[in-house]
Amino acid sequence: MLHDIADALRCPHCAAPLSLDADGRTLRCTGRHTFDVARQGYTSLLAGDAKTGTADTADMVAARDAFLGAGHYAPIADAVTHAVTAAVRAAAGDPAGGDGVPGHIADVGAGTGYYLARVLDALPERAGIALDISKHALRRAARAHARIGAVVCDAWQPLPVRDHAAAAILNVFAPRNPAELHRILHPAGRLVVVTPNAGHLAEPVARLGLLRVDSDKKARLDAALANHFTPAGDTRVAFGAPLTHADVATVVGMGPSAWHTDPAELRDRIAALPEPWPVSVDVTVSIYSPRAHLHTRDARHNALASNRIVTHNRGPITSE
Repeated sequence: MLHDIADALRCPHCAAPLSLDADGRTLRCTGRHTFDVARQGYTSLLAGDAKTGTADTADMVAARDAFLGAGHYAPIADAVTHAVTAAVRAAAGDPAGGDGVPGHIADVGAGTGYYLARVLDALPERAGIALDISKHALRRAARAHARIGAVVCDAWQPLPVRDHAAAAILNVFAPRNPAELHRILHPAGRLVVVTPNAGHLAEPVARLGLLRVDSDKKARLDAALANHFTPAGDTRVAFGAPLTHADVATVVGMGPSAWHTDPAELRDRIAALPEPWPVSVDVTVSIYSPRAHLHTRDARHNALASNRIVTHNRGPITSE
């Protein structure tokens, strides 16, 4: 819920800390900006110039919820959970538990909150910040776990999260702004990124004309993050998933290919497939450490900038 993570939020207009009213209905900052909490449990901290045209639609979110809820990507969730829990706890020198790195677990591009909820199940002492530009997704994320606070925001803009408030950050098939991820991550924290490999969903890509994965995606990810993060380990997760025709329709409908396929033609192609249809899942779970020298520089910049927020250039931001 929002009261679990309000201490980690900041105003998208002036960067002042936000606090939640006693009735839980309004967030306020010292600059007198206010933000309502929707009855579904999320709040919108979008800046006035945010671009929402690429937000997942209600249909895309419903497809994602159905597909993930069926457990087709459970091995990916297991790998993400292991990476986050090991990193948060190992940094304190206590693999079995302990306080670990201070802060919440942030999920940038959280969608329905599926992966974040799995991580929080393994970290009962933590709360989660679900960040996404789709209000349709965050309505579900706000209900995905009792300790998730859901916030609508734009990953292309400065995130409405205080400096170093996250002990770990998830980024699963989602846009990423390296400078902002570095700013909100604790110096001892870790960034966990999931990217598809060239063989991911290879069968639907070939038979249904879906968008292909760049074979150099991992190398481009490392390069995009290089100024702010150093690689700390990779785990490949590859397995076969037998999918029904309904499953195939949802996996297409939940991703970027949903914007580029003709529904009628897609239905005909899916109907001609065998059932169940074995489909390849192939991703890499990458762990990154924040570059230490940047924290001092960022702190000096923040002191000079005071409460002023500067919109980042879209150039260095990457997405799936």
